Amino acid sequence: MSSSSSRSRPQWIHDVFINFRGKDTRKTFVSHLYAALTDAGINTFLDDENLKKGEELGPELVRAIQGSQIAIVVFSKNYVNSSWCLNELEQIMKCKADNGQVVMPVFNGITPSNIRQHSPVILVDELDQIIFGKKRALRDVSYLTGWDMSNYSNQSKVVKEIVSQVLKNLDKKYLPLPNFQVGLKPRAEKPIRFLRQNTRKVCLVGIWGMGGIGKSTIAKVIYNDLCYEFEDQSFVANIREVWEKDRGRIDLQEQLLSDILKTRKIKVLSVEQGKAMIKQRLRSKRILAVLDDVSELEQFNALCEGNSVGPGSVIIITTRDLRVLNILEVDFIYEAEGLNASESLELFCGHAFRKVIPTEDFLILSRYVVAYCGGIPLALEVLGSYLLKRRKQEWQSVLSKLEKIPNDQIHEKLKISFNGLSDRMEKDIFLDVCCFFIGKDRAYVTKILNGCGLHADIGITVLIERSLIKVEKNKKLGMHDLLRDMGREIVRESSPEEPEKRTRLWCHEDVVNVLEDHTGTKAIEGLVMKLPKTNRVCFDTIAFEKMKRLRLLQLDNVQVIGDYKCFSKHLRWLSWQGFPLKYTPENFYQKNVVAMDLKHSNLTQVWKKPQLIEGLKILNLSHSKYLKRTPDFSKLPNLEKLIMKDCQSLLEVHPSIGDLKNLLLLNLKDCTSLSNLPREIYQLRTVETLILSGCSKIDKLEEDIVQMESLTTLMAANTGVKQPPFSIVRSKSIGYISLCGYEGLSHHVFPSLIRSWMSPTMNSVAHISPFGGMSKSLASLDIESNNLALVYQSQILSSCSKLRSVSVQCDSEIQLKQEFRRFLDDLYDAGLTELGISHASHISDHSLRSLLIGMGNCHIVINILGKSLSQGLTTNSRDNFLPGDNYPSWLAYRGEGPSVLFQVPDDTNYCMKGMTLCVLYSTTPENLATEGLTSVLIINYTKLTIQIYRRDTVMSFNDEDWQDVVSKLGVGDNVEIFVSIGHGWTVKKMTVYLIYDQSNAMEIESSNAMEVAPSSDAKMEPLHEVELKPSPNVKMDPSAEEEVQPSLDVKMEPSVVVKNEPLLKTSRKNFTRLAKRVGECLCLNHN
Repeated sequence: MSSSSSRSRPQWIHDVFINFRGKDTRKTFVSHLYAALTDAGINTFLDDENLKKGEELGPELVRAIQGSQIAIVVFSKNYVNSSWCLNELEQIMKCKADNGQVVMPVFNGITPSNIRQHSPVILVDELDQIIFGKKRALRDVSYLTGWDMSNYSNQSKVVKEIVSQVLKNLDKKYLPLPNFQVGLKPRAEKPIRFLRQNTRKVCLVGIWGMGGIGKSTIAKVIYNDLCYEFEDQSFVANIREVWEKDRGRIDLQEQLLSDILKTRKIKVLSVEQGKAMIKQRLRSKRILAVLDDVSELEQFNALCEGNSVGPGSVIIITTRDLRVLNILEVDFIYEAEGLNASESLELFCGHAFRKVIPTEDFLILSRYVVAYCGGIPLALEVLGSYLLKRRKQEWQSVLSKLEKIPNDQIHEKLKISFNGLSDRMEKDIFLDVCCFFIGKDRAYVTKILNGCGLHADIGITVLIERSLIKVEKNKKLGMHDLLRDMGREIVRESSPEEPEKRTRLWCHEDVVNVLEDHTGTKAIEGLVMKLPKTNRVCFDTIAFEKMKRLRLLQLDNVQVIGDYKCFSKHLRWLSWQGFPLKYTPENFYQKNVVAMDLKHSNLTQVWKKPQLIEGLKILNLSHSKYLKRTPDFSKLPNLEKLIMKDCQSLLEVHPSIGDLKNLLLLNLKDCTSLSNLPREIYQLRTVETLILSGCSKIDKLEEDIVQMESLTTLMAANTGVKQPPFSIVRSKSIGYISLCGYEGLSHHVFPSLIRSWMSPTMNSVAHISPFGGMSKSLASLDIESNNLALVYQSQILSSCSKLRSVSVQCDSEIQLKQEFRRFLDDLYDAGLTELGISHASHISDHSLRSLLIGMGNCHIVINILGKSLSQGLTTNSRDNFLPGDNYPSWLAYRGEGPSVLFQVPDDTNYCMKGMTLCVLYSTTPENLATEGLTSVLIINYTKLTIQIYRRDTVMSFNDEDWQDVVSKLGVGDNVEIFVSIGHGWTVKKMTVYLIYDQSNAMEIESSNAMEVAPSSDAKMEPLHEVELKPSPNVKMDPSAEEEVQPSLDVKMEPSVVVKNEPLLKTSRKNFTRLAKRVGECLCLNHN
């Protein structure tokens, strides 16, 4: 499928030669076909018309066959019985092989399989050599693409298709494709579909992939499919190769101009002149052009820079370098894909056996070759052709050789990409990956190679763009096996006979020889040896003494004896699984190492004394079953990843871990003996992933975990932790969590955690005494409105809850109404009885009780209110006995039922000092000993917030909380204060007092009670969230009963009649509308 130049052909005498059995088809199908071809202007040779009857196959007929560009072979029932037909067919197939003649079979009344079945039977009396030639011709032509007329309803359709295909093959626009076209059309479909949908502008399409993958051939298929839709076309092949020749750049420009302008008289004197000519002559033309094998941006600019071609033009670019396409901002990039297993076998067999399946004796060997080629068409074609007609023993020898040395043709073709790397560092990175890092994590390799000074961040990106390496889905570095072999062969070629003089050693046999013979040299930069765990072979450290430039070393399960100072001091990567010692020797000091992998080691202690290793970024001590303590981290300032999985004896994590200011990953999975973590761990503000799963003795995570502000993944399943830290839900960084039976994305897990804390029936955590051990920062919880239902359902207001308040920010006025209504509905479901004036009218005044709730500086007012309440309740007064606007130091707002609505007044001249809630509620005598108040809600209709305060919070407001309350109440905010009560209680009246500085007396107009009916004309504008916190509560009850609370079986509906006293003149109308609006949005029923 790789690009190749067109083969030279003789001067054709005829366009088409028809080979057929006269008695079967001369007067039927062939006569129709001949007439259609001649009518189409196609010069067709038919022996009945051009040779005398009875003339044998002689020189004239042979010249006719050889001089025809296309041969149409019409098979019929008696075709195989005609020696004349078979002689012609044998000559046709010879011309196909020698001159590239196109052969088009037609199966009329017979199938391709019939031809294959008949071929060995009909020629049994012929000489062996003749038999072989005719058999092969029959067999080969039966596998060619043609027309099986049994699949058509009438002959005319077949004839039409044949004429159309002949015209296409005769047209010079049509580019020749390989004889075995396997998997081409499916790979060309996507680009073709895209191009047909984008026909107006100049459209650039890139085909990108490694060498030999078939980019040029796919481009030819696309070109052939589209070329008839364009008047002007050009296929400029092998641009990279031609560009490097003396006149290459000018030759390419001349070719493009000649193809489009259809003249060979174009002369270009310089590249710049060529650019100008292309722009001048082609900018008005709609062209189709393929620029094949573009390796530099300059090459494209020399041929199609800027707006050199007209609208609707299509430019197809094939390249090994993705960056070229990205810089050009092409409209569509198709990454060429290798062939699958069945396609690979078919293509290989086409070249190795000249048929689609291998012979039985070679089936297994063929599969080995196909696996080696890895779907690369170039390799399949080269090896298939190389193995054609070879014996089985020769096949086995070839395969054995390929294990060590790649095929020359394939190697040289793939090496083009490596040679195209102009930077030595990029070549070193490629060779390092080839020999040591295939299958390793990209970030891991990048850190190591950066430590080698190779600038791997950009280097690996360039190699990916050049199709030399790839990154798999799991972020591991990958590479096609043929590219790997190409890179290793480059290293091997540097010293074929003396491996110790190569820069990299990976072959087991070579490494053993160098270590046993102590022949190491300073040329060696990397060495890998992997042995089984049962290995008993031991090497002397002196074998490494001369490897002064060694920077990459992997010794898995290798035993060594001797002085460790013999190892190079320039190691950047040390991978020594099964490290044999109990601690690393002091003279094995590797100050420059970037990554240390000591998995499955015998270490009990990493270093006896801390060693300063400033460059160490990755330390992996996993599965070190004797390791009891982590190292002292104070001398490892730049450590980024600490991996200690399955260290079963690990008892202690050194407190110096808190000094690691760059740590990103801490993995302690399955450290089953580890019973606690040092508090210093929570100081790790850079850690993104913390893994504690399987640490069964760790039973607590501190609240300080919220300080780990970069933590995105917390995995702590199967630990001894029974109670998650409450602060965890305040983390803004965590995305995935596995803890205490909860696992998943944080926005799914956190609501479940909140529910477990708040509901005593769901989790034992909720039974802890209120606020015990909780940091003050957790007194309130801010959540999004979409989790508010969980708060309602989880009984946040119960005495078992550890949270003092919940603040919810809604997104819209509609949502605020929905959430408030949902709160009421959830209260009804919890067994609340209906609240309302209708109930209050049937309750005896002897059961009337009061509750005063104070916030801020309100002691004087509470005393006054207490006296009024005591006197009013004692005298059984049915009139309003609470003060309204009679005192210049407060504003009073009254409401019937469990809520009061008011608008925060303008406090420019006054300073609000506090707030007092006076609640009058009633119950039956048997309920006097029960607690009624469950919560207080502050709904801010302007700022779209709902603040929920549990009972214990309401009973403990303090001055600091008041400052928080008043700082978040804005002038003009429309606010409702709502109390919810327990079973058997009914709120009768409620008054809110806003207390001001008494030194600033204000004139307040007295106002009578005002009855307001619901309406929809109140407008509430959303602003910011108001977050209110706890404050002291003062209770005034003449009977000295404990504070009385509303019932939980009351259906809560804010009262229909809202009385507000007093109101400032300027806000009375607004407040009236507000009251009506709230009544409507809560869907209240009233009398």
